[in-house]
This record gives sequence, structure tokens and C-alpha cells, in this order.
Amino acid sequence: MTATGVPQVLDAGTPYEEFRAALLADGLLYETGARGVYGYSARYQSVVAALDRLITTLGGDLFEMVTFPPVLARPTFDRTDYLRSFPDLMGSVHVFRGGDREHRLLARRYDEGGDWPELLDPSEVVLSSAACHPLYALASGNLPRGGRHFEIQNWCFRHEPSVDPARMVAFRMHELVFIGEPGAAQQYRDTMLDTSVEQLAALGLPMEVVPANDPFFGRVGTILATSQLEENLKLEGVTPICSEQRPTAIISGNCARDHFGGPFGITTADGAVAHSACVAFGVDRITLALLHRHGLDPSKWPGQVRRRLWR
Repeated sequence: MTATGVPQVLDAGTPYEEFRAALLADGLLYETGARGVYGYSARYQSVVAALDRLITTLGGDLFEMVTFPPVLARPTFDRTDYLRSFPDLMGSVHVFRGGDREHRLLARRYDEGGDWPELLDPSEVVLSSAACHPLYALASGNLPRGGRHFEIQNWCFRHEPSVDPARMVAFRMHELVFIGEPGAAQQYRDTMLDTSVEQLAALGLPMEVVPANDPFFGRVGTILATSQLEENLKLEGVTPICSEQRPTAIISGNCARDHFGGPFGITTADGAVAHSACVAFGVDRITLALLHRHGLDPSKWPGQVRRRLWR
């Protein structure tokens, strides 16, 4: 998807595939056999780690840091309503639950090159599609006055394989989340997004903030996307990676309103349903934007950029 949720078709030979080929040839990324899933070199990881440290400084002591695994309990996933809005992006973890007879059938299907995954059953977990999704069950109940601030780092999964290296199926997301009163949530989104975009611009990335919508599925999704744009609930910070005409979203500021507060029973100090807002950093996308902008060798990046990342 583009920053505005419009499907983006990428063919072989495009600047996206050329950049992907350069990253692979230089040993920054490694092929895994699945499009959009990569291995990462130490050089690449050093940029990811530096960005995570920088993002943590934006939150400061006010934020509670929580780390979750890349899987999410199915009951928690159900309460996020993600399946209704993005069924094409989700991923479910399936497991084998049979006995000897079922195992023989599974092994025979495998040996014959058949569709053995259809013999598996859904497990109690799904793959996390957003870093913040596990958070809301933890925050259930009455919030302290002034709300709560959380910092979350997580692996995420979205099934949208592409030759665009910035559109990974498995990727890192680092979020700064606020849950509290409606007005405070809106103000938090606007203030924290402005501060965060300024930090990315200071890394030498040309940044622009644009209204955006999530890629909601189906006809109902079109209505939801229009409403999201009209109400200015989602803003994205975009920068050119492989295209000036189609800049890539590398950070977003989202007002979820009571979308999570209601289902997860989160209330303000006064007993009202809490609202939430987050600023989400696409850490892998920011890393790729820096590599595309400043070159594939971080040791040769401009001094001011290196000082901000590795001070």
C-alpha cells in the first residue's frame, strides 16, 4: 500500500527491486526463500539498535517499557477486531494435535508433496500484526489520573509480500503509546508525532506528514478508510526511498479513540471509556530509508547523522 492505502503494484526491474538487489548483493539482507522475509547482517542490525535507542530517548522516564513475543493470544486478537478490518494481512499459527494415525497421514501427505498444512489445527495464538495489540489486555481496568504511557518493541507480521524491500512480511515496530482521556490522547498524538518527525528529519531524511488511512478490506473497508481520512485519525510521516512520487511511510501517528478502551475495559480515572493514541516507528523502514539516502555503508554516513545514532 502507499501512504494513502492505494494498492501499489511493483514489477521486476523497478527501482524497488533494484534497491532490494543492492541490499542483498552488499550483504545487508539475506534471502530466505519467502518474499518479504529476510535475514539481517550485523551491519544492518547496528542501525536498527541505534534507532531503537534513539526512540527510547523520546519517551523518557514517563513511559513504561513492555516487550511482547511476536505471537498474540487468540482471545486478545479477537478483541482488537483486526480480523474484521484486515483479514488479508493476518496470520494464524497452526499446530498438529493428532495421534499416531493422524501423524502417519500427515507424513504420507508430506512425502507425496501434498497439502499437509490443511491437516493442522489452529493454535491458541496468532501472529502479532501491530506491536501495541498485546498491550491493551495488560492495561484493562481503571487508569491513574493522567493516563499511562507505554513503550513497546515487537516483531509484526502482515501478509503482503512484495519486491519492495520496505514492505516486509515480518518487520520490527517500535511504538510510543498513550491511554487516557480523549483530549489528552489527541494532543499526545499530535505533539509526539511532530517531535518524532523532527528527529527523523535531523537524520537527514526529507520528511512530510500526510493524512492517511489503513488498508481496510472490502466494501465496508472503503467506508472506514474514508471516515478515517475525514476525521484525521491517521497521519503518516513519509520519505522517498525508491520513488519521489510515491514516498514511503516510515512513521505513523494514530488516534484509535475508544476502539481498544471499550473492548478491553480500560477506563479513565473518572470512569469513562479511555481513548488511546500511538506513534509507531517502522524501524526496518527507517533503516532502509537511511541506507538508501546515505549509502549502504553506515561508517561513511554524514558525521551529524552518525553522532545522533551512535553518540
